[in-house]
Amino acid sequence: MSKAAKTKQYIIEKTAPLFNTKGYAATSVSDITAITGLTKGSIYGNFNNKDEVVVEAFLYNVSIIKREIHAALNRGSNPKEALLNFVDFYRQYWEKLVASGGCALLNAATEADDHLLFLKESVQYNFNLWIQRLTGVIEEGKKQGYFKQEVVSEEIASLFIMLIEGGILLSRSLGNKKHLDVALDQITQIIHIQLANK
Repeated sequence: MSKAAKTKQYIIEKTAPLFNTKGYAATSVSDITAITGLTKGSIYGNFNNKDEVVVEAFLYNVSIIKREIHAALNRGSNPKEALLNFVDFYRQYWEKLVASGGCALLNAATEADDHLLFLKESVQYNFNLWIQRLTGVIEEGKKQGYFKQEVVSEEIASLFIMLIEGGILLSRSLGNKKHLDVALDQITQIIHIQLANK
């Protein structure tokens, strides 16, 4: 990796947690220089503008959670276990999630809808990837006989994401994990009752 590439990566890694906790719009270039210890000239020598730093930091934040989700799904010996591991991941991830400022996708989605429109495409792309990943697991479960054939996989995958993101939002807003737990309990029931072949 070249020196320029290393500097760029350093800026992304240092600013990503800041953007997720403080907010993408609220984080200033001064905040970026303060946390990196670099000059404004060095920042703009590696990025065209703050918007570009925002997008790269968002993608970095998402890559972290994406790796964790994929690892949880891959731990299952079959598609049903994979989905249950996915639910357990969110049960165990709560404290880390709070400490890191919350779900990177949810945070960015809120800001992208309101004023950071340049970020919206990346947010939509990553939500769609998440839906596709879960849809794929459910489809594989149908092929292997774990899940009912009549299930509409993409609808269930979208429902899981809605429940998780809603649970995170309410739990963070009210300072109580129980709301996320209720959402995760609902997903577990769907896996055992609505999805699973008897």
